[in-house]
Amino acid sequence: MLKSLIPSRLVTIVSDAVRSVVAPASLMTEVEAPTVAPDPAGLYEADEVPPVADIEAAAAAFDTAAQQARAGDRGKRAAKKILDRLPAGRYGAWLVSRTVSNRQTADLDKIRAIFKTHGLGPVPMKSSAPSLKVERLAEVPAAPVLVGASAGLAVAL
Repeated sequence: MLKSLIPSRLVTIVSDAVRSVVAPASLMTEVEAPTVAPDPAGLYEADEVPPVADIEAAAAAFDTAAQQARAGDRGKRAAKKILDRLPAGRYGAWLVSRTVSNRQTADLDKIRAIFKTHGLGPVPMKSSAPSLKVERLAEVPAAPVLVGASAGLAVAL
């Protein structure tokens, strides 16, 4: 009877708090190793692959741009810590204000509640698109080989 009076989310929070003190290891979940995504459609055919020098230049440009983006994000976060706490107004040559965003996102808590109320099971989810990852290797193989995982393609360049 008492449990029906207490929201289940509150029970979960209190239970997790107690376990975090008594047996913190019980809260750890198994983390899956990242999986390699399959190659997307529209890749180069074996005879269309650009020269290795062009691929290396593109990978270097991609890596440089990614580093600059991360540095920019860190700078924005640091500045935002100060700016978020300011009331709207003019500060020297800068105007600080806030506008309502038109961007919307699904309210998953409400969707889960609706699914639960109607007995529809878990909310269907789909994965995001795979991320392109570029890594600089320490050594270059003597004969570069392109291996296409999805097509079983292997071409010496």
